[in-house]
Amino acid sequence: MRRLTVVQLLPALHAGGVERSTLEIAGALVRKGHRAIVVSAGGRLVQPLLDAGGEHLSLDIGRKSLLTLRHMPTLRRLFAEVGADIVHARSRLPAWLGYKAVQSMPAATRPAWVTTVHGLNSPGRYSAIMTSGQQVICVSNTVAAYVRRHYPQVPEQRLRVIPRGVDLAAFARRARPDRAARRALVQAHPALAGDGPLLLLPGRGTRLKGHAQALELLAGLHAAGHGNARLWMPGLVEPGREAYLAELMALAQRLQVADAVVASAATGQIAQAYAGADLVLQLSSKPEAFGRTVVEALAVGCPVLGWDHGGVGELLATLQPAGAVPPGDMPALLARAQALLAAPPRPPSHIPHTLAAMQQGTLDLYEQLINTGR
Repeated sequence: MRRLTVVQLLPALHAGGVERSTLEIAGALVRKGHRAIVVSAGGRLVQPLLDAGGEHLSLDIGRKSLLTLRHMPTLRRLFAEVGADIVHARSRLPAWLGYKAVQSMPAATRPAWVTTVHGLNSPGRYSAIMTSGQQVICVSNTVAAYVRRHYPQVPEQRLRVIPRGVDLAAFARRARPDRAARRALVQAHPALAGDGPLLLLPGRGTRLKGHAQALELLAGLHAAGHGNARLWMPGLVEPGREAYLAELMALAQRLQVADAVVASAATGQIAQAYAGADLVLQLSSKPEAFGRTVVEALAVGCPVLGWDHGGVGELLATLQPAGAVPPGDMPALLARAQALLAAPPRPPSHIPHTLAAMQQGTLDLYEQLINTGR
């Protein structure tokens, strides 16, 4: 395969699943000898991109303002100057700008156009741009079904399911119980000490992640005889979320579990957190497109308990059916948590959702587009 130049478009490179996937594909391209360019407003992940051999152009293509339209000619010039073979859009506003820029180029020099549907966005004309790709990557079967339902005009042959994946070297299977991992967690957060079960809910400080339901579950476990259970919520403490954190801590006080709760910033040792926990919670009230936390935790060997909808439900059905609970059913959540803590299910023997598979699937798609034009 000849050397390709692939340009990825997204709003910024701060943190998140979209940003992580962008870097993962850029790294895979560079290792195969291709040129990987990312266009965004920048952020803390720019340096890791550069360290991996990728290139970055700072352009604020994600700001919802009419002024953002001025970047379309800049993108068109960029695609022409670098000889872009493929332009890959990962977010709606950058996709609109990129699509218009690509379409305005001469047909003979026009790069192939790829989009990835990373989320279950509100259907409509604005979101429909994410289904405009010559190939439309769906990050799960849940997303593919969503696209088919809301955008039936998209030909089936343009849809390609390439699930997100985890690095099995970074999330290697651990023996359980992993007492060394638990000791490390307690050393970092002494309030997690104790011989009771440790529940872990990693996620940003947003109401959608289900922190309140996790607190209610903890209170239910205490009332059911697990009075020494603890709950750790890494990622909850972040700038701008102070009011939400105070609201949750007030709820913990009312539920009389405040002494058993630790809220912290996101941890840089999430694999160790999974290894030291007894149960990982995935309680997002809004169906997620994929649910990487599920795969990461199960790869390490920690059981997962989550709402049976969206990508989380899809993953649990495949990898650990015992962890799926009807969304919003708190009595069922408590009962299932007790069952999983009493008799943890055997971890899945095979994790198909790997980083290597995701990277190879995406590069194969690029190659197909270049070789066949579709």
